[in-house]
Amino acid sequence: MNENPFTVSRRKFLLAAAATALAPPLALKASKRKLGPGDKLNHACIGVGGMGGVDLQNFAKHPNVNIVALCDVDEIRLKRAAEAFPQARTYTDWRELLEKENTNIDSVNVTVPDHNHFAIAMQAIRAGKHVYCQKPMCHDVVEVRVLTEAAVKAGVVTQLGTQIASGQGDRTAVQWIREGAIGKVKHAYLCSNRPGAVKDYRLVGPRPAEGQDPPSTLNWDLWIGTAPQRPFAPDIYHPAKWRAWQDFGTGWSGDIGCHIFDAVWKGLGLKAPKTVIAEVQKSWEESPERRGDTWPQGDHITWEFPGTKRTTRTLTLEWFDGEFYPPEEIRALYPGPEYPAESAMLVGTKGALLIPHGGMPVLLPGDQFKEYKAPELEERNHYHHFVDACLGGPKTESHFAQSGPMTEAIILGTVAIRVPGKRLEWDAANLKIPNHPEAEKYLSRIYRDGWQIAGR
Repeated sequence: MNENPFTVSRRKFLLAAAATALAPPLALKASKRKLGPGDKLNHACIGVGGMGGVDLQNFAKHPNVNIVALCDVDEIRLKRAAEAFPQARTYTDWRELLEKENTNIDSVNVTVPDHNHFAIAMQAIRAGKHVYCQKPMCHDVVEVRVLTEAAVKAGVVTQLGTQIASGQGDRTAVQWIREGAIGKVKHAYLCSNRPGAVKDYRLVGPRPAEGQDPPSTLNWDLWIGTAPQRPFAPDIYHPAKWRAWQDFGTGWSGDIGCHIFDAVWKGLGLKAPKTVIAEVQKSWEESPERRGDTWPQGDHITWEFPGTKRTTRTLTLEWFDGEFYPPEEIRALYPGPEYPAESAMLVGTKGALLIPHGGMPVLLPGDQFKEYKAPELEERNHYHHFVDACLGGPKTESHFAQSGPMTEAIILGTVAIRVPGKRLEWDAANLKIPNHPEAEKYLSRIYRDGWQIAGR
């Protein structure tokens, strides 16, 4: 008797289908050199403008890195990077780079819009390459699960681009949480209310009624990649505003959430959530056009997590961005003149802990913890830690086995955004939402013709 994969073994079906990756597949033979501390890491950068330029410069500063290949769909950005690294071969199509450089490279970084993360990282992992991928790891929940499992199985070194996770502030916070400085954590309040972010990154829409020809220096078809075909429009997508659109980005919570979550997730030892629900900007919720196209300009997401040894029986974790802010009584716990716009506040049985994004954590109330000392931690560069791990060093701070489940929970929050007001019960083992199965359509995407996941 044949099993219906969507009713009997949906998880097995989805993972097997996604793991077959993209059509047409790259017939790449896995090629992985055994490297040691004295070796050189031959590295390729996929995406070299904006954050890609930051990543490129950081990798290049490691004394044991050779930048051997550069790739970008934007000819202007690629030319600028090539002038700085004339020894590197250049490519517009990442598939050509992986095919032609298969035996020449050991690692890649994936620094492109979210919707293409899975495609590139998955093919690189299949080819035996170590992968540094910008956050969020993938656009969709299923992609995150598949990529995480593929990386673990392949035994390659991985690192999510949560650079702050390697900083002294986040690492101190993790240690204090694990030491039980504030007792068992009862509630967590995370926020990202960065000034200017709404105007610059969270477009209201709609798209222009008609597109126009892209500039000759931009390969628009490759930029679109796995997403639905959309006409090019200036100042709407490339280079920075794509995050506002559901086709390409994961909204503010999907992007910045990976930073703010990291120390909390790691310190508390969180696993998959039990439920998630989202409250969203009213004007977005009431507009069918916006709900089908853009992300809201503000949202409030609440997850319920199973308890761990560092929390009470269950942990409620709330996220606030845009026009939503943590409760006034929570912000009042911080005695400074202004509550950090991007931060996490953990409320425990013995006190509270504020973790400002990029800063040192603060134990509250201050008088109670004035004798509590911060650990002495060595300086660490997130990129160089990845390189050192590729050369046989210690495991990376944000390897996919650790950061994958965290990203999955965060991206599940974007599913809740798309069905606001519905408390979604999450069956993580089977990738199902049993009480609202209609929301399961947001766990994965149908890829554009020529980029499909086989079997879907």
